[in-house]
Amino acid sequence: MSDDTETTARRRPVAPRGRTPVDGATASLPPAGRALTEGLQQDVAFLDGLLPGTAASDGTGRPKVSDEGVAVALGLFEGMRTALDQLEAQVVIEARRRGMDWREIAGHQGMKSSQAASQRYQRLVTRLEEIRQGIR
Repeated sequence: MSDDTETTARRRPVAPRGRTPVDGATASLPPAGRALTEGLQQDVAFLDGLLPGTAASDGTGRPKVSDEGVAVALGLFEGMRTALDQLEAQVVIEARRRGMDWREIAGHQGMKSSQAASQRYQRLVTRLEEIRQGIR
């Protein structure tokens, strides 16, 4: 488990598993990818419980959420962004390993050009390396 994932796991109150992957997609990920995905699922379930309309009410119409719970939620986003970036980079690497060209990858990512997809991947890798080195 990465340092970010461990820190998030320690800060986050236990939340029920809210969503399950479609067709067992998580099972095909490498262990690091599964850990990231499971951590993201727990974070999303926790955040979902904070949103008005989904959280239990205290009788005043406001969700029963402590200030500490809101503070924990605010602290989750940067780690979630990093985890999503890591997963996206892993999936792009896997797509390339399986022979997909940048044009196909771009299409699946909703981009119009292979250059856009390649540049996005490069930005992801650069950002993740900067985080790893403590620059960001």
